[in-house]
Amino acid sequence: MAHNQFELLKQRRFLPFFLTQALGAFNDNVYRQAIIGLLFYLGVSDEQRTLYTNLAPALFILPYFLFSATAGQIAEKLEKHKLIRITTAMEIAIMSLAAVGFLTQSMTVLLVALFGTGLQSTLFGPVKYSILPSVLKPEELTGGNGLVEMGTSISILAGMIFGGLIFTLAGTHGPVVAATAIVLLAITGNVVSRMIPRADAGEPDLKINWNPIPESVKIMRMTRRQPAVRNSVLGVSWFWFVGTVLTSQLPGYADDNLGGGPTLYIFALALFSIGTGVGSMMCERLSARTVEIGLVPLGAFGMTAFLLDIYFARPGAATAAGLDVAGFVAQPGAWRIMLDLVGIGVFAGFFVVPLFALIQSRSPKNELSRVIAGMNIQNAGFIVLAAVLGVVVQRFLGWTIPQVFLALAVANALVAIWIFTLVPEFLMRFMSWVLVRTLYRLRVAGIEHIPDEGPALVVCNHVSYMDALILSASIPRPVRFVMYYKIFNIPVMSWIFRTAKAIPIAGARENPELMQRAFDEIEAALADGQIVGIFPEGALTKDGEIAAFKSGVERILAKQPVPVIPMALRGMWTSMWSHRDSRMRVPRRFRAQVDVIAGAPVDGATATAESLEALVRGLRGDAA
Repeated sequence: MAHNQFELLKQRRFLPFFLTQALGAFNDNVYRQAIIGLLFYLGVSDEQRTLYTNLAPALFILPYFLFSATAGQIAEKLEKHKLIRITTAMEIAIMSLAAVGFLTQSMTVLLVALFGTGLQSTLFGPVKYSILPSVLKPEELTGGNGLVEMGTSISILAGMIFGGLIFTLAGTHGPVVAATAIVLLAITGNVVSRMIPRADAGEPDLKINWNPIPESVKIMRMTRRQPAVRNSVLGVSWFWFVGTVLTSQLPGYADDNLGGGPTLYIFALALFSIGTGVGSMMCERLSARTVEIGLVPLGAFGMTAFLLDIYFARPGAATAAGLDVAGFVAQPGAWRIMLDLVGIGVFAGFFVVPLFALIQSRSPKNELSRVIAGMNIQNAGFIVLAAVLGVVVQRFLGWTIPQVFLALAVANALVAIWIFTLVPEFLMRFMSWVLVRTLYRLRVAGIEHIPDEGPALVVCNHVSYMDALILSASIPRPVRFVMYYKIFNIPVMSWIFRTAKAIPIAGARENPELMQRAFDEIEAALADGQIVGIFPEGALTKDGEIAAFKSGVERILAKQPVPVIPMALRGMWTSMWSHRDSRMRVPRRFRAQVDVIAGAPVDGATATAESLEALVRGLRGDAA
């Protein structure tokens, strides 16, 4: 297992796939920019160039509507490494046809090949994201997705730059250089893809329905079965909407509002792309290697803040013209605009990476490829909608580009609030993430002992009211915590616990009905394959020491003898919200170092309260 996301780049289970998808994104954009370069090389009229530049994106995205349903089924049925090799072999054939188009300078052939690249991307899309849960541990999903998003963003940017320079630097040799480059890149991608290790099919016995219309309806319903997954898919589609609006406006923004041209446009796009890459890679560290959807609200509101600021930074036309990058940087207010573009990208990374990780972790493995395919259909629809609205508000309503950014900021805030209202789990995780990361410095060990799937019972010592939140922030899977009902009912915290589906419990003398209901919920949750967390001491420690474990844990295991994961909290006794004393020792307690340690699973059929208590004591050691 990789201890951080960068170690994945040294491992065969991830590196060949990462390079394959990055090469594919790079080659697609080299090809698309080279087509634009050829238009200038041929000296076609402005009307023809406008026709081609508008037709090209439509041809590329059309296959997503036509073939995503079929692609999702194929990705579910075939072994994933085999399908990747097939799609990269397709890329060689398509780019060979495109090479003929460059050499003969035939726009018809090039546009047919562009439709082919859209088809190839449609087939590759579902396997691109569904393979990650097959090769990564749950605690590696956020980091792996961050690397993929970073690689995609940088590859798109680099491909646009390289493709745009081909005809500028190669001159009369441009068609030959373009043809050679795209074919060699396709061959390289296929060679690298052959190093991807085996990844089993999600549903090898699936019978493919080749009729795209009913199957599209079916897979779209698949994406809506679970509220969290449904709204994560909606969030990803909204990310594409925002990205499409922003990037489609940047060429005009660079010219009209920044006082530059194509070079300044690429510079602005680079700032946004680099920001997205940096934000994507930061997700693993900020989430402590869990699928931390609490970052999603942070990303949404951060995007809104920087979109608002970029409007106020330059609401009117540029005061200079013909600026290169150095000339723009020297202008008053340039650094503010640069910071805004990077900031939008960084928070976009915070927004989208946890959504991908949640979709992958919460969707059934035998449906994930089809869920991704359904998401791709919806993404395509949002991209088209963004492009159409961008044209409408500018041509028919007369909006300026800064006004488009202002409207996008407002719309982004409203959509985010709507999503978080529909699924309170996003906002709950954000609040708990802020609380935990503000009050503590977490260090996690042994978390790989948490099973990737199936039921388990987590047992841990009980020190403070924050224990459940700290464990939730450390365990990569959702946990149903059982807690004393008076803690469950603490104001503000109660909303977090209810949204997290915690299970309140009382003593037999206090409320026997509540106690029985709690045990019934625990049994049902374990039978459903969930993880349940309990504090077997039955109360907060009064002296920092671990009290004797009560027999309730044995009662649970008698009904559901699932694996038991012993865990221990270190450093909590001197931290915020413990019962060490009644004084608020902020300098001593605030941002305390807290260790979360998990031990090896124990057979639930043989575990006893006494044996589990001994294991937790051993894990905690002397560090109360």
